[in-house]
Amino acid sequence: MAGHKSIQWIWGPFRALLRSLPERTALLILSLVTGLACGLAAVALKEAIHGIQHLLGMLAGGYRWPYLVFPGIGMLLSALIVKYIVKDNISHGVTKVLQSVSKNESKIKRHNLWSSLLTSALTIGFGGSVGAEAPIVYTGAAIGSNLGRYCGMSYRGMTLLLGCGAAGAVAGIFNAPLAGVLFTLEILLFNISMSGLLPLLISSLSATLVSYLLLGNATLFPAAIQPFGMRHLPYYLLLGVVCGLFSCYFIRTTLAMEDRMARLRSPWLRWGISALCLGVLIYLFPPLHGEGYSSLMPLLGGESASVTGPLSFLQSSGWGVILFFLLVLLLKVFSMSFTNAGGGVGGTFGPTLIVGAFTGFVLSAFINLLLPGKLPAASFVLVGMAGLMAGVMQAPLTAIFLIAELSGGYSLLVPLILTSAVAYGVTRIFEKYSIYTKRIAASGELLTHDSDQAVLTLLRTRDLVETDFVPVRVDASLGALVDAVEASERNIFPVLDARGRFQGYVSLSDIRTDMFHPELYDTMHVYNYMHSAPEFVLQDEPMDSVMRKFEKSGAWNLPVIGEQKEYLGFLSKSKIFSSYRDSLKDVSQD
Repeated sequence: MAGHKSIQWIWGPFRALLRSLPERTALLILSLVTGLACGLAAVALKEAIHGIQHLLGMLAGGYRWPYLVFPGIGMLLSALIVKYIVKDNISHGVTKVLQSVSKNESKIKRHNLWSSLLTSALTIGFGGSVGAEAPIVYTGAAIGSNLGRYCGMSYRGMTLLLGCGAAGAVAGIFNAPLAGVLFTLEILLFNISMSGLLPLLISSLSATLVSYLLLGNATLFPAAIQPFGMRHLPYYLLLGVVCGLFSCYFIRTTLAMEDRMARLRSPWLRWGISALCLGVLIYLFPPLHGEGYSSLMPLLGGESASVTGPLSFLQSSGWGVILFFLLVLLLKVFSMSFTNAGGGVGGTFGPTLIVGAFTGFVLSAFINLLLPGKLPAASFVLVGMAGLMAGVMQAPLTAIFLIAELSGGYSLLVPLILTSAVAYGVTRIFEKYSIYTKRIAASGELLTHDSDQAVLTLLRTRDLVETDFVPVRVDASLGALVDAVEASERNIFPVLDARGRFQGYVSLSDIRTDMFHPELYDTMHVYNYMHSAPEFVLQDEPMDSVMRKFEKSGAWNLPVIGEQKEYLGFLSKSKIFSSYRDSLKDVSQD
């Protein structure tokens, strides 16, 4: 209680000060606070993962068999925390952030400030084959969202702070400030004005500085990069095509595996199957353990690739090494899916980089065995990371500059751009949406770079329903209908049955003549004048679907009904257009 009072003593005056400032000024201050908090969160997650891995390494005592069971234990611990403490679905962090922007007014629950950090640290620390990036993005977005809500920011301000949190999280986990900003612009927030870039930059830079101060400024993937030569350009072009095809494999296999595992109703059965399959995969293919970044270091250092574990006999042949790492990149998708299905918490960001790295290595090793001359394996590993990221996430700029910042490999800028662009183009031929947005797009809830479509996505049908229409019973007399006309300010009257279900409507023009003949009041009934509705609208129907119904029917008003056809109100074009204009101001550029 005393701790809560001390927090209020600090934050109360701070919040009052921010609310007294113009929102743009307050956003700059809050973007700095968000970035510092995201930097600390990224450092905490990194250290927690490494600490758990170090402890388990000592417990294993050099034996390999414990790694058959460690991943399952981590998944179980995470699942129990989610089920009994968090009591909410926190998987697929980046997708959840996108949904919060489009469906929940950029509001993210408070438990996401810590829940994704704790569960992903346990999942990855125990060997789960997922990435830490999506959980830290979810955490960073939650920091920005809750800060904005606490300080009374508008929807636009809170959305921008959510983006600042995501940018700071990516920058902090990778020590890559530019990549953090580009990630937010390409994947999360599309309609950002030039004035909105400054808070993103402040947050991203401050998070990077925190990470630098606490963990040092060493690059995550130091590589022995050879100077780029024009003679290698066709091979980088080929790498782009291969990365594009593997991106399609990655997206489709991941979603198919998620659907298949979701059919197992029992969570304990899912955990058991996932733990067994993941343990066996990691035992046979050690690079699948955890994030997998440590397995890339020999390749990036210019050393020959080594095959460890039960399949180490493949080390004796160059073709055997290629086969091993080809299997690793194909099976990484399965190990990732088993981790998430078994209750683990992690993202696809890290696995995307791993698969891309091994794609670059396998292609370069294959060409080096077939043709004279040596392709630089380290360079192809790095460029492969960017290529697969550009395809799977459909974020080529983020991919290019993230890999350049992670490796200090700006000398590879030309092949990074070429491979990423080709991989992105090839993927787009087969997949319109990224791995983060494909499911959201199917539900019509995806924000896009198109301002018109973005506004329609933000409009919610249930918020626009008009309920001031006077309903009449289907068997009511004309006299009762005339009484309803006298009591109503609208010229449409919904017709309901005895159970309140919508049957049709009567307009004022339908009864204009007969309402002046009292002798008809008892002989004529509502059903004599009733029209059927040309279309029905559901209260949670996506707005783009609603607009198609208006266009198809030519109607100006459409009834809104519930699941049991119960009448809820009417939706009018004029109300939609009015709300559209208001929302357009929030998402358009300054």
